[in-house]
Amino acid sequence: MTYLRIANVFLTISAIAVAASVVLFITPGPRLSIEFAGGTLMEIRTAADTQKQAVIDALDAFTLKDGTRLDHSTVSSTKGGTFLLRMRDMTNEDHLALLTHLQSTLGNAEEMQFNAIGPTVGASLKTKSLLALGVASLAIILYLAFAFRNVPRRLNPWKFGILAVVALIHDLLITSGIFTVLSRFTTFEYDTLFVTALLTTLGYSVMDTIVIFDRIRDNINYQQRGETFEQLVTRSLKESIIRTLSTGTTALFMLIAMFFFGASSIRWFMLALIVGTLIGTYSSFFVATPLLIYWRKRD
Repeated sequence: MTYLRIANVFLTISAIAVAASVVLFITPGPRLSIEFAGGTLMEIRTAADTQKQAVIDALDAFTLKDGTRLDHSTVSSTKGGTFLLRMRDMTNEDHLALLTHLQSTLGNAEEMQFNAIGPTVGASLKTKSLLALGVASLAIILYLAFAFRNVPRRLNPWKFGILAVVALIHDLLITSGIFTVLSRFTTFEYDTLFVTALLTTLGYSVMDTIVIFDRIRDNINYQQRGETFEQLVTRSLKESIIRTLSTGTTALFMLIAMFFFGASSIRWFMLALIVGTLIGTYSSFFVATPLLIYWRKRD
């Protein structure tokens, strides 16, 4: 079986995964942290035998100064034995009243953290995060077009840049889709640290793709007699696979160690990097490279 036939299977899987990720991102959508959505995050530690439902009942029984209740508040438990309360915006007076109410209702309730952020700041952070991803993608296209400017005219250098970004979009969408699902069943939330992980994944993924594209560019100058472009690409992949997999494996060892032995505050960040590294390595071989072959065949 040729490389392109194998790649066709993975391209189909990738297309389905990307489509599913887009749908998941729209509905039900990711669970955003208060950095993006705005609101209040409160973490409390209670007695070891306190049930989650007891905390929910305590919130339902609380009334704000304006006479309204904490509608759409959510409660989630953490591995550290605390509870995270996500609620609407509230004044400092309401915050102190809520803490007093929880202490009287649940017993010895200790506040571990309290963060509040307005919707305007959250919207600004979302805009800046998307802008950062867009600027980084544009910079990659321009850099690769410049770096590959000396390839034969039949292989337009812009192809390399565009296909590298296509692979990046593939990586970002699938990674986001996976974590959208996780956000619905765990305490994970989309926050600025996750955006940082996506940007890091973007840089790692494009590095893998450039290694393979660079080998293809070198081999074009020494194309064997009667060798098709598909055969040249397959040869280039064989020549670069050990370097690519060695780099990815080394990075994964470090990330996995940090995931298990690092601080709990960066565990989701580490997991995002692990997932992004795996998908980025995969897309270099089975998304960007076969698409380059197909694009060349159409010319």
